[in-house]
Amino acid sequence: QVQLVESGGGLVQAGGSLRLSCVASGQTISTLTMGWFRQAPGKEREFVAALSWIGESTYDTDSVKGRFTISKNNAKNTVYLQMNDLKPEDTAVYFCAATRILDQAAMTHLGSYDFRGQGTQVTVSS
Repeated sequence: QVQLVESGGGLVQAGGSLRLSCVASGQTISTLTMGWFRQAPGKEREFVAALSWIGESTYDTDSVKGRFTISKNNAKNTVYLQMNDLKPEDTAVYFCAATRILDQAAMTHLGSYDFRGQGTQVTVSS
C-alpha cells in the first residue's frame, strides 16, 4: 500500500509560480511511476505530467508543456511539480498518483494508477 500526501498549493497571481510536493510512504518511488493530475470545478480530471521510475517524463503538451516540470527526489521519496507562468485556467485541485507501469500512453490515464492522494488546491487569480 502506498500513501501519497500533496502540499504546496495556494493562491497565486497569474504569471506566478508554485511548487507542489507529493510525499510517498509505504514504498520507495524509485520503483514507481508518479503522475500529477488536476480537476477543476465542473470539469473532468485532466492529466498533467508523469515521471516513470526509469526517468522518462511525459507532459500534457497542449496545456502545460514548457511551463510545468515534474521531478523527484528518491532520497526524500518525494515527487515535485514546478509550475511557472501560471494562468487562471490552471486553477484546480492537483493530486498525485502512483503506478508501476512504464507505457507512456497509459501514464496519461488515471485508471492506470493504483494509488492517489487527496490533492492540494491551486488557485490562480487574473
